[in-house]
Amino acid sequence: MLTFSRRSVLVASCAAALCGTARRAIAAPSIAPRPLVFAHRGASALRPEHTLASYAKAIADGADFVEPDLVMTKDGVMVCRHETNIAETTDVALRPEFASRKRTATIDGKTATGWFTTDFTLAELKTLRAKERLATLRAHNTRYDGHFDIPTFEEMIDFVAAESAARGRVLGLIPEIKHSTHFHALGFDPEALFLRTIAAHEYTRTAPLEVQSFETGNLQRIGADVRAINPQARLMLLMGERKDVPPDLAAKGEKTTFGDLMTPAGLKEVRR
Repeated sequence: MLTFSRRSVLVASCAAALCGTARRAIAAPSIAPRPLVFAHRGASALRPEHTLASYAKAIADGADFVEPDLVMTKDGVMVCRHETNIAETTDVALRPEFASRKRTATIDGKTATGWFTTDFTLAELKTLRAKERLATLRAHNTRYDGHFDIPTFEEMIDFVAAESAARGRVLGLIPEIKHSTHFHALGFDPEALFLRTIAAHEYTRTAPLEVQSFETGNLQRIGADVRAINPQARLMLLMGERKDVPPDLAAKGEKTTFGDLMTPAGLKEVRR
């Protein structure tokens, strides 16, 4: 939000009054585009991230777009979690029946220890409860620990569609397909499932839709198909640290970094 001091407003007003005919000769400024509010993981500062409660709060606060991050379950269902490791965002560590599933994995070139969605069926994940990821920083959110479950992508779409109908305004979705190369290595095809899901719902065929990824190849592969389902859909390549290589390129041994893609030549390639 832009703010101005009283002094700056008075100075601007006096200058305009003194300009006289010169002021009238200046063309009126064009109307600037309206900023869009993207609810990253929902209202994640106010509710545990990637819960329907987090999405609901974001919508109530006026968000234009709601962002679900999408990962895969063992039985091939797309659910809303920021990453496949659910150690910090659910109560799985407190569940003795799942203690043996704790392990270490390398995902997108980084090693992590915890519990991973691909080791759980959807039915098993639904027995878990969401919790605040940053309990020290956002202690006020811990009062909601245990209140909400892990929503599927389809449940999230239905929820946003219902909120749109109830509030009488269109709400956009800006889903991010996570860990694509990693999931493909495990035998999943998240892009194919994503396309089937958005095609099956009237809301995602017509509402504003932006598809995000930190990877390059999956956006290239599905771009035409996404726009065939929803003509107003757009693609968004997310940029990581300048020194890092996009996960799909790194898996192929390529050296192009995000920094390379940020150059004028790189951005032309991104646009293509």
